[in-house]
Amino acid sequence: MLPQTSLRVSEWEMTLAHTPVLVEELLDLLRPQAGEVAIDCTFGAGGHARAVADRLGADGLLIACDRDPQVAEYFRDLERTAPCETRLYHGNFADVLAGMRDASVDMVYMDLGVSSMQLDRRERGFSYAYDAPLDMRMDPEAPLSAADLVNTLSQDELADIFRRYGEERYAKEIARGIVAAREKKPLDTTGELVAVIKRTIPTPARFAAGNPSRRVFQALRIVVNDELESLARGLEEAYRVLRPGGRLAVISFHSLEDRMVKEFFRGHAAGCICPPGLPQCVCGHEPTMQVLTRRPVVPRAMEVEVNPRSKSAKLRVAVKL
Repeated sequence: MLPQTSLRVSEWEMTLAHTPVLVEELLDLLRPQAGEVAIDCTFGAGGHARAVADRLGADGLLIACDRDPQVAEYFRDLERTAPCETRLYHGNFADVLAGMRDASVDMVYMDLGVSSMQLDRRERGFSYAYDAPLDMRMDPEAPLSAADLVNTLSQDELADIFRRYGEERYAKEIARGIVAAREKKPLDTTGELVAVIKRTIPTPARFAAGNPSRRVFQALRIVVNDELESLARGLEEAYRVLRPGGRLAVISFHSLEDRMVKEFFRGHAAGCICPPGLPQCVCGHEPTMQVLTRRPVVPRAMEVEVNPRSKSAKLRVAVKL
């Protein structure tokens, strides 16, 4: 259970810090019922949790997970008003799920990536929109920050990170620019990193759609927080803890996450996996999940207009057979 914390969050921040993405679509597909047990893997400011908790009733249980200790204030607000029992655990959701019993949960849902609460707090260093310490740790107690990576990794290692996790076209050039810049002075702030990125990429790329720093910041954040490894472990553990008929939902925000979720669902939904050409099935493989979303559900135009950060969101849902 998450310990008490001295961090304070104003009512104004709690109201505006987070607009839950695809909340109506999530509820329609998860269909929370009174008395069920739900796990919110990425509690954040509690937008999805509040919507789900309202459906669980007095006999239900909502278990929330988050690595960020600052979510404690948001959870206390939910705890005071939710009709169901609520619990909050501080830690990586994959680790929390690993400690739970097999087939003990009715639904698991994940809202991946960085929350608006984290983006809007400059001192966390997640955003390239303003100057701040180059941090990006979801758990402030984690050992490595983004500054540690950009100031210690080799040029080849940085280029590999930007290419693999940010799908950055100019990964090699940006990595070379970072190494050259840090020889004069360590890169300690987001503004310093943004300046290096802008001066090392070709001029046309600086004025292309979107901020040219977005992919590099995404890549660093993924590595700092070990996000893809956490997702891979979390999907396996979520499947294990779900009861038959239990639902698993994932909202992702970039292609690497979405591809991982898609392949996980596809693997569990597959029937025969025999090599092509065999006259009859010899593997005996049966599907263990049914995918409820043939294509990912994306926000409607009205939601994107109200909440531009929702634009890249994709929701996939499957049920355990």
